[in-house]
Amino acid sequence: MTKPVKRIVILGGGTAGWITAGLIAADHPKGYEDAVEVTLIESPDVGPIGVGEGTWPTMRETLKRIGLPESDFVASCEASFKQGSKFIGWVDGTAEDQYYHPFMLPEGYFQFSVPDIWQALPTDKPFADVVGLQPQVCEHGLAPKQISTPDYDGVLNYGYHLNAGLFGERLKRHCQERLGVRYICDHVSAVVGEHDAPIEGLQTREHGLIAGDLFIDCSGAKALLISGHYGVPFRSQSQVLFNNRALAVQVPYPSGSADIASATLSTAQDVGWIWDIGLPSRRGVGYVYCSEYLQEEQARACLADYLSASVGAQAAAELTPRAISFEPGYRESFWRHNCVAVGMASGFLEPLEASALALVELSAKMISDELPMTTDTMGAVARRFNERFNYRWQRIIDFLKLHYVLSRRQSPYWQANREIDSIPDSLQELLALWQQRAPNRNDLFHVDEVFPAASYWYVLYGMGFEPEVRKGARGGRDFASARKLFEENLRQLPRFLQALPSNRRLLEQLSQQR
Repeated sequence: MTKPVKRIVILGGGTAGWITAGLIAADHPKGYEDAVEVTLIESPDVGPIGVGEGTWPTMRETLKRIGLPESDFVASCEASFKQGSKFIGWVDGTAEDQYYHPFMLPEGYFQFSVPDIWQALPTDKPFADVVGLQPQVCEHGLAPKQISTPDYDGVLNYGYHLNAGLFGERLKRHCQERLGVRYICDHVSAVVGEHDAPIEGLQTREHGLIAGDLFIDCSGAKALLISGHYGVPFRSQSQVLFNNRALAVQVPYPSGSADIASATLSTAQDVGWIWDIGLPSRRGVGYVYCSEYLQEEQARACLADYLSASVGAQAAAELTPRAISFEPGYRESFWRHNCVAVGMASGFLEPLEASALALVELSAKMISDELPMTTDTMGAVARRFNERFNYRWQRIIDFLKLHYVLSRRQSPYWQANREIDSIPDSLQELLALWQQRAPNRNDLFHVDEVFPAASYWYVLYGMGFEPEVRKGARGGRDFASARKLFEENLRQLPRFLQALPSNRRLLEQLSQQR
């Protein structure tokens, strides 16, 4: 029998739970006949992972959509501006080995075959430096906007680095105080409902039965509903993405005026890589590696060596990194009956390219946008959701693997990453196509792809990928127009470097506006 979908119950807080609660509550506000009630249940004994996290530019739309002012967000969550990622040592580990994956699309992206024209230019400048300003803005530690730029707008495209623990707490207050989300701090002792039928409710120790029409599993890696109740299998991707361990540590600045990096620094090691992000009060640093090739004690020594370069050997030795274990992979399906998994309950991949929070945002937005009014359409929404996100997880895995496939580093770990059996067929097919032409939008089947063609350009040509194009194909009739556009782009650089404030300066100004 069909019935209205009006009671949304979210199990688990943190960024996944509160982003989902905030978007649904903001999009379906109380006071209307078809309004929904959003309830979030959070165990008092389960805290967030709490390491610093990076976001995509999509986070600006999300925060604007739920009504959280940018100055408030920046100040309360120790946020800073992220304009992309800088990859260091990923190709061969030499001193000159570095490139940017910026958030700005290349100049001429919608007009020309940008890679073909770049390759035809008489220049030795890196691809990202020729087709945009953002790498040099990042190199100078500058912000993507001025203090006069409106909230969530930018002179350049940007996302954020943030303190995940503080972010979850700020969202929690905002959702309760401004959006009317009902919050229950309690243990869930049982799931009420058959394993092959919709969930009826969650039994809690102190608040009794919490009934609902749609249940959203944000319970983290435990996946209490999608896995614990429904038994949806986990698809391990360890045969493709080898990393399964991380060491995370908070690193103080030497002074309160230290520069704040404008991009995530990703530095390759003999096994895995080290992330380094700048927040206003500290850096968040972590080493991601594979336990098959490196023991934890060795990983700690490697991380200490990295930190010694910036804080000194003694200060590095006094820091205590926290060990994190994970298995890369995702659920066989994400929406089963009236339960949908978001965040780590749906899966987790290594943090390269910061896709975790982006997947939370995409999931929450689709749930809110497609929220069924009655249960008779729940099945159709579920099928669409599962199809869309199965595709998205596969595309992210391909994109992450691309970074390893293109490397020429020679340690056993990197050589194993290039073994053909570890490369998905879908990525092998694309690499074969890209040997003869640049990636284009025809390679990507969805309008809202997680990574546009430009992202593949930045990684491919940043890592020295050399296609074998047809003679005469490079440049063509668009060459003169595109070259003029690139030259004008470079002429504008001094003006941008002069006009944009430093990251720290703009963050201080925004905090004063709060």
